[in-house]
Amino acid sequence: MSIRKLSDTSFQNKKVLLRCDLNVPLKNGVITDDGRIVASLSTIRKLLDANCSIVIIAHLGRPKGERKPELSLRPIAARLQELSGVEVIFSDIAPDLAEKARNLKPKQIMLIENIRYEAAETSKDDTERMKLATELAKCADLYVGDGFGAVHRKHASVYELAKLLPSFAGDLVVNEVEVLQKLTTNPTRPYGVILGGAKVSDKIGVISNLLNKVDLIAIGGGMVFTFLAAKGMKIGKSLVENDLVPEVKQLLKRAEELGVKLVLPVDIVVAHEFDANSAPTIVDCSEIPDDQMGLDIGPKSARNFADEIKSCKTVFWNGPMGVFEFSNFSNGTKVVAQALTEVSGMTVVGGGDSAAAVRQLGFADSKFGYISTGGGASLEYLEGKELPGLVALS
Repeated sequence: MSIRKLSDTSFQNKKVLLRCDLNVPLKNGVITDDGRIVASLSTIRKLLDANCSIVIIAHLGRPKGERKPELSLRPIAARLQELSGVEVIFSDIAPDLAEKARNLKPKQIMLIENIRYEAAETSKDDTERMKLATELAKCADLYVGDGFGAVHRKHASVYELAKLLPSFAGDLVVNEVEVLQKLTTNPTRPYGVILGGAKVSDKIGVISNLLNKVDLIAIGGGMVFTFLAAKGMKIGKSLVENDLVPEVKQLLKRAEELGVKLVLPVDIVVAHEFDANSAPTIVDCSEIPDDQMGLDIGPKSARNFADEIKSCKTVFWNGPMGVFEFSNFSNGTKVVAQALTEVSGMTVVGGGDSAAAVRQLGFADSKFGYISTGGGASLEYLEGKELPGLVALS
């Protein structure tokens, strides 16, 4: 799929609607990882340099059409102003929005309040989404899609809006697609994928699709317990999706038939409760006590994973190995992140929690080949799915 890029058009002095992904983690109203805001600056600066006025559309969380104060973009507006050095005007979606946008001077930025406060943004009804997109389209001459983290959603500001105005992909979307194309077409081998995070259900499609493409898959995080259960092991109080055990058994069988090395932990860090202050104990994978839950891969497993990663020439990682937010259960994620920095080939950290984890654990972005902003969008691309936001820009 070929997408239209900013380099394909003249955008000097234009009024631009820019869809960004500014869905950053907040704790008590404070941004804990501004990576997605930083990643949006390349396109924003390019537009400012071309004397454009910019209306930014973005979302935060899933307010489902309700005005939830904790999901306001106000803190994001303040941080964007700090990082860009340009005043960011903040506006609700109001009847006078188009007028405000038209009155913007060149090199001015206006950020619209959380677009998902509008129920029509995420509506399943095409007509409702188109009605919202039509109102938004009155704000500008040009649409730039740069919110890669939302391109897998058929939402008004991602899909319909791109059809109503001349539309182009921003730098971030172009870079993400180039990286993902490298991962899916002729990657340098050995090609390894490390998957973690809480649920197998979030990753089962991507595992199934990648089995035909990779040499190695290592599984950690909460999702690993469904794999251990599929191998007949007791998993105590650990997170498990029992309904997926038959499907996971099939994946294990397929991996063996295809000669793909599927690496599972050999030891687990367990505790009685899901709590930062729970005392950790290291046990063999086959000996998780009935009254305890696994919260990280163990030190032997982390070393195994690191050795496997370092033998690869292309590595994609999505999902932490344990509850990295709790220091007692962050070692697995830290060891895997460190191993990625030592790979002598292409490394991609697949957005979301993985990106937050490497930064929280003290790693600089520059230590990795590429840190995606895409989370679910990256996974759906690797799963082979068609992404509506990219279709609209193609």
